[in-house]
Parts: sequence; structure tokens; C-alpha cells
Amino acid sequence: MTSDDKAPDITAAEPGDEDAGRDAGRAAGKAGGSSRPGLNRRHLLLGGAATGLGALAAAGIQLAGSRPGSGRPAANADHRAEAAGAGLDTTGANGTSVVPFYGVRQSGIETPAQAHAVFLALDLKPDLTAQRLAALLRLLTEDAAALTQGRPALADTEPELAVQPARLTVTFGFGPALVALAAPEKSPPWLKPLPAFGIDRLKPEYTGGDLLIQICADDPVAVAHARRMLLKDSRSFASLRWVQSGFLHAYGAGTAGATPRNLFGQKDGSGNPRVGSAEFDRVVWGDSAVKPWLENGTSLVIRRIAMNLDTWDELDRRGREESVGRTLASGAPLTGTAEHDEPDFAARGPLGFPVIADSSHLRRARPDDARQRIFRRPYNYDDAPAAADGTPGGISNSGQIFVSYQADVDRQFVPIQQRLDQLDILNEWTVPVGSAVFAVPPGVFEGGFIGEQLFS
Repeated sequence: MTSDDKAPDITAAEPGDEDAGRDAGRAAGKAGGSSRPGLNRRHLLLGGAATGLGALAAAGIQLAGSRPGSGRPAANADHRAEAAGAGLDTTGANGTSVVPFYGVRQSGIETPAQAHAVFLALDLKPDLTAQRLAALLRLLTEDAAALTQGRPALADTEPELAVQPARLTVTFGFGPALVALAAPEKSPPWLKPLPAFGIDRLKPEYTGGDLLIQICADDPVAVAHARRMLLKDSRSFASLRWVQSGFLHAYGAGTAGATPRNLFGQKDGSGNPRVGSAEFDRVVWGDSAVKPWLENGTSLVIRRIAMNLDTWDELDRRGREESVGRTLASGAPLTGTAEHDEPDFAARGPLGFPVIADSSHLRRARPDDARQRIFRRPYNYDDAPAAADGTPGGISNSGQIFVSYQADVDRQFVPIQQRLDQLDILNEWTVPVGSAVFAVPPGVFEGGFIGEQLFS
């Protein structure tokens, strides 16, 4: 074929690209001397290198006029001025906020809860070896470390999506099969499915898993990008078992550090131990009496709990508060005035009945044994409405992704859940539909990888 021959353009023009293609073709002609008309955007991306580079170079010249310092104001300047005039924050400070990834303990546990979360459960491929498992964990560690610090993952095809992590954290949990493959002798006795509870209506699509990846950030774009990158890392080693996405109040929508509300309107987590306190360390990281499975490791229980908001709406406000044992406005126990007041379970009303009923959620969830404490870090979910039988209809399909951390599942979580199973009036409006238990390994330092203690 001579230079005068015309090669057929086998790329189909995209709708609306005709004008752009002609303009790009003209730019290419000016820059490289080509007289070919009708070049489209896809041809520039997939066609001959010389023509494509010429067109892109010309496009670069045209775009330069809109960059800062070119003598022409950048479009972003107009957007910032407009936003500032509307009273919006134009600094973007939270977008660039980072949470350290490397450390003795994993982030995403003590970290103040972010606005958005996704939980991914993976199943290891049947022929996976311990050596290949270590390679997977190293790959996930390296990319999680980069993404949480605002850097693109390895071979990241959308690196621009990584530069605003917005307090992104990635936390890993190991299921029974993973620990059994890597180091069965190190598997804790509580790393198994929870006991069967009478209130459970568990669905396979929300239950179990070999590897949990918890991704949290204040920006859903950061969460979505991290999710995609880490799943791409995993696809040769594992398959996706389930996904659960959740949310809390948007960043800046309320007072920083305030207890978030669930979709019943309750403040959720008022009884949590304070992060940084000796009680928190004992509850989550263990001590000499309740030892963690690995030093600086812990456990994670995740339960998907469907809430029947349609029948909850039928209760009056007083009925809702008595069911929970707390006031809805402040979260205070019915015997107190402030959220963090200690409840008085012995207090009686004028007719001699307990002010906080024995069947209330607060009473059933609050153990008499101080060792039976957990740290809650839940998220809400709100899916497309469905009727009780799963067919389209109804007003809501909402609930909670209940997440708790504790040093020992059997000694801390299970006794609480047994009391709730036996007598908790909230069971009238809640149904657990998913359940899984994971061992959370310690943190990692640069050069290492998550879970490396299992391979030493």
C-alpha cells in the first residue's frame, strides 16, 4: 500500500462524535500534514500512532489556553467563586485527609466512622496454595497502602480517582478457611459460624466468607475506586461471595464525633467504650484474662439485620422509646437526661414497673458481666423497596450492617446475642438475614504484608 492509498476505517463512529472527529482530523492535518477527513475519537485512540500523537499534541495546544498561567482563567476558578458565593466550603480539605495505613494495628477500627462503607466477602479458589495466598495478601496490602494515602494502585487505570482518599481505610479479616490454609494451628476456637439463633433467617448471599475487605471513606467515589482496584487484585485468587454497602450521616452533616443514628431514628452505639480508654483496649484488643488470637489482632462479627420500618411506623413515640430503653431525641436512657448517663435498671415508675423494661433492647444488650462488652461500628443500608415476600412493593427495604469488634467472640459477643435472642422486644421489627465471623490480623509495616504472622 502506498502513502496515497486510503486504508478503511474499521472503527465505528460513536454517536455525537462526528463533529469531534472532524475537528480532531483537522487538528491532525495541521499538526502532521495529514489530509484525511472524518477521523473520530476512537480512531485517534486505537488507530495509527503517528496520527494519534499528532492529534493529541494539537489538542494539547488548544487545551493549554484553559490552564492556570496561560492568560485565560481556568474553569475551576469560576466554579470555586460560584461555590464560595453559595456559602460552600471550597478548600476540599477533607478530600485530601489521610489515615495512616501502616502501624501496629489495622486502621478502620479505632478510626472515627466514615460516612460510607462497603464490605466485600471473598471465597478463595479451591486450588489456591498457601504460597499463592501470601502473594494475594501482599498484593492487596501494597495497593491498600497506596490508595489510603491518595496514591494510585499498581496498574491503576483511573489514577485520578485515587488522589482524594477522604479518610479512606481498608481493613482485612480472615475467615476459617483462610486461616486453616495458612496456619491451622493458629486458628482461634471462636473462628466459626455463630450458634443458630431462633430469630435468624440467614440468606447464603449475606453469610460466611474466607476473606473480608472493609472499605470506608467519607467519599463514595473513593470507596468505589478502592473496591474496584482490590477486586481486580483478587480475581485470580478468589471469587466474590457477597457485597454489602452502607452509609452514615454525610461528612459535615452533624457534629464531629457524635453518635450516628440508625434508620429507626435511634442513636446507635451510645454504650460503646470510649476509643483510647483502657476499657476499649480491653474489649477490642484483649488482656491477660481474654487473650487476642494474635497480639494486636481482634475479631469482627458482621450481621445484616433487616428492619421492618413499615410496621415500626405504627408505634407511637413513647412505644418506640420504651422498646429501645432510650429517648429518641438525646439517646439518654429513660432513667437519665444525657446520652452517656448510666442506666438505672432498678428504677421503678409510679405503678411499680421498671422504668427500663426487662425486655427493652438496652436492658438485654447491657451485660451484668463487665467482660461481656463489644465495640459497635455499624452502618445503615437502604435498598429498593420490597414486600415481605421479596416481591416488589412496600415502602422500604432497609436495615443495618451490624459490625462489632471484640477480642473473643465466644466470651463477649455470643452471650449478648443469646440474651437478645431470648427476649428483646426489638425482635418484633428486626430480622438477622446475614452473619459471618472473621479473625482480624494485626497491622503491618512497610515492606511486610497483612497476615504475615501466619506464614512465619
